[in-house]
Amino acid sequence: MATSNFHDVASVEQFKSLMEADLERTSLLSFWAPWAEPCKQMNEVVKELAKKHEGVLVLSIEAENLSDIAESFDVEAVPTFVLLRGHTLLKRVTGADASGLTTAVEQYARTTPQALSKTDQAPAAPPTEVGGAAAAPGTEEKKTETEEELNARMRGLMNQSKVVVFMKGVPDAPRCGFSRQTVAILREQEVEFTTFDILTDEAVRQGMKKLNDWPTFPQIIVNGELFGGLDILKESIETGEFAGVKAEL
Repeated sequence: MATSNFHDVASVEQFKSLMEADLERTSLLSFWAPWAEPCKQMNEVVKELAKKHEGVLVLSIEAENLSDIAESFDVEAVPTFVLLRGHTLLKRVTGADASGLTTAVEQYARTTPQALSKTDQAPAAPPTEVGGAAAAPGTEEKKTETEEELNARMRGLMNQSKVVVFMKGVPDAPRCGFSRQTVAILREQEVEFTTFDILTDEAVRQGMKKLNDWPTFPQIIVNGELFGGLDILKESIETGEFAGVKAEL
């Protein structure tokens, strides 16, 4: 039975409302997907933690259905767990690490946190332990790339073939469910495509969002222009529009 502090989030609006109700409260965001077997076990762990720690706000978020929330917290795989106090990031736990998650919740449920980051903005994209690391030696030259040079490089990548998917991971090893679904659908539609792994290049990852005015990934590029993301792909197939797109490839 669900407890009063446990919520299955159904919309972005509900998420914001719950998060902003008490900015002093510790929150546990549990990102999951029905196709990921490890999530089944961890969903039960999360429910037990909610029962044990009634002072913690526990939000269960199906990552693919609520992609805006998942993207804002830079969720690249499921299960992923984010602990917050207000707008302050306390801890990230990735994978089926029941012990690590339990320890983290027990720690922050009863202590004043030593924050990893803090922001005055509404809950959005906190720094991550993966993407927030310092640049490795030898990457300094990328910092000198101008916006014009980056845009030119991205345009080149967008035109490397008739269909290019900017995704997380590679086709045979996607790093998120959205990318996995996109690859599967394009293969099912017998579309030839190339890909670019945005996790290997942070400049391209952020630059593509701005260049195409499209905040999420994967981004499907057709003939050098943005076609859309996973939702647009699904919708265009359902309406029959995608058949016309294929015919022009």
